[in-house]
Formats: sequence, C-alpha cells, structure tokens
Amino acid sequence: MLRPFALAGLIALALTACDESGAAREEIRVVGSSTVYPFTTAVAEQFRNKRPDRKAPVIEATGTGAGIKQFCGGIGPLHPDILNASRRLKKSEYDVCAANGVTEIMEVQVGLDGVAFAESTRGPKLALSKVDIYRALAANPGGQPNQFRFWSQVNPALPRIPIQVMGPPATSGTRDALAELILAEGCEATVPGAAAWKESDSDRFAQTCTRVRDDAAYIDSGENDNLIVQKLDANPNAIGIFGFSYLDENKDRLNGVPIDGVEPTYETIASGQYPGARPLYIYVKKRHLRPVPGLAEFLGDYVEAWGPEGPLVRKGMIAAPEADRQRAAQVVANGTTLDPAGLE
Repeated sequence: MLRPFALAGLIALALTACDESGAAREEIRVVGSSTVYPFTTAVAEQFRNKRPDRKAPVIEATGTGAGIKQFCGGIGPLHPDILNASRRLKKSEYDVCAANGVTEIMEVQVGLDGVAFAESTRGPKLALSKVDIYRALAANPGGQPNQFRFWSQVNPALPRIPIQVMGPPATSGTRDALAELILAEGCEATVPGAAAWKESDSDRFAQTCTRVRDDAAYIDSGENDNLIVQKLDANPNAIGIFGFSYLDENKDRLNGVPIDGVEPTYETIASGQYPGARPLYIYVKKRHLRPVPGLAEFLGDYVEAWGPEGPLVRKGMIAAPEADRQRAAQVVANGTTLDPAGLE
C-alpha cells in the first residue's frame, strides 16, 4: 500500500509529465513554411547529433498557411509544437489559435530571407520592376482581367517571350510575401486610389492588387521549391519564385532576377535594399516546453545557430541584425509570449 506522501509524489509526477497541455510525446513536431524548413531541419540535425538518446524531431514542409491551421488546432500531443513561418502571424489567425486554447505563443524571429525571382543561367537575363511583376502576375491589373501573355506586352523593353512563372501555392507564406511586398507596391504605383483601398475597401484592394492570376502564366508549383529549381533548369525562359536559400544553393545553374535594379544577394537582403526582403519566424507553444522532451534545448540550439558565422547562414539564411537576434534570444531565454495587440 502506498503511503500518502508517496501517492502525492506520483500524482505530482503525473501532472508534471502531462502538464496543462496533456502532451505525451517523445519527439518534437514542427510544421509550416518550406522556406524555413531547411533551417529548422539543420537545427534538428544538430540537436540529434548532440543528443543521440533523443528521438529525431519530425519536420513537415506544409506551407505557412496550412501549418498555421495545424498549429492552431489545439494543445497536446496530437498538435505540433512549433510552426515555421515565412511571414508574421495575423491577428485573425491568432484569434483562431486562442479559440482552440492555443494562447501562450512565443514568437521568435530566426533570421531574414528574400522572395527571390530566379531564372536559368541559360535564360534571357530578365530585369524587372515591381510594376512589371504586378502587370504580369496580378489577376486583375488596373481592375481588368489579365490578358498579358508575353513580357513585351507588360513592358515593351522586355523580350517577347511567354510569361511563365512557377511559384508557391496560396497556402504559402512566400506567396503572401509576394503579394504584400511586390504586387501591392506595384499596384499602388500604377493604379490611382489603390493605396486608400487598403483601409476603405480591402476586398477591392485584394481583387485589384494582390490576387495572383490562375491561368498558365502563373504555375502553382506546390511547396517543393527544389522541384521549381529542376523545372527552371529544363525551361530556360521560365522564372521561379522561392526563398533566397534555394537560389543560393543553386547559383551554379540559376541567376537571380533583379527587381528595380537590385539583385537578390545576401548583402542586399540583409541591408533591406532588395524589395523582397522579409523576416522569418518560428512560433512555439509555451505550454509544450515542459512536457515535450528536448523542446527547450531545441530552441537553445536554434539561438546558437542563427548568428552571422553560424550553420544557418551557410545554409542560405540571412542573419538578422544583432539587435533583432538579441531580442529573439531573450524571448527564448525568458519564455516571453506574443502580445496579440501588435498583430495586424
């Protein structure tokens, strides 16, 4: 028969093991962005090498949007611990999380990236502006259905070759970044009154400025960015859109396409010169830190890896400015949770 203090100890141990989340899983689970995927995978390899007794983290490249749905689905062993995100969480998405009990979320900026436009080294050496890209890829440039089939129709200075752009699906954070950083600005520069629609008529703004065309000119290539690289190699006249790391890893067969005269490089993205520069994030459920073995250590490994001389930069990530890295490290060290009031 168990003595009272022994029984109390077992109860306390059980509560500690399950925590508030009820998590009872031995491996870390990560979902989300295909852009952040190679960096989190590199951290997972480092984590496993340092701790061979731990189970390898399970990481899925679902795309940011699909990953958010899984991450926000609830707390506990059936739901992921970490979300890879190539854009910031939206207020509406946080509200869905909160409705499902996912409220204590740590937002950690892990680095920078650029929405890179690339072509084969055998390609036509295109140089585009944000206005060119808007006119070529928006579903309704200027409010009319897109009829452009050749780059020369978009801009007479461009060659008469078909518009063929292979890019991410609607669930991708890279697609969201394309819309917000490139298409929206191209639209505002050419369509009178468009900037005001952001606040006064968001549906009109989306339809005219940020909705991507869905015909053969834009080819939804899923979340497999390596597949886009292969297709560019086979089709020199096509353009691909993906995170900078995929361009950097394949610079022997791909060229970056300049936007407004600025090429996608480590230096131009780090300085903010490149129009497609953006921060990268991971989101972490604080309530999973104790019950999921190794999760806290995994975050510590991420902090150690994201510096300018770290392994993630060698994988193609752009190191964030020192102040941003310090701020993110403090979030990890203190378990600071996200204030939804700052989300849009």
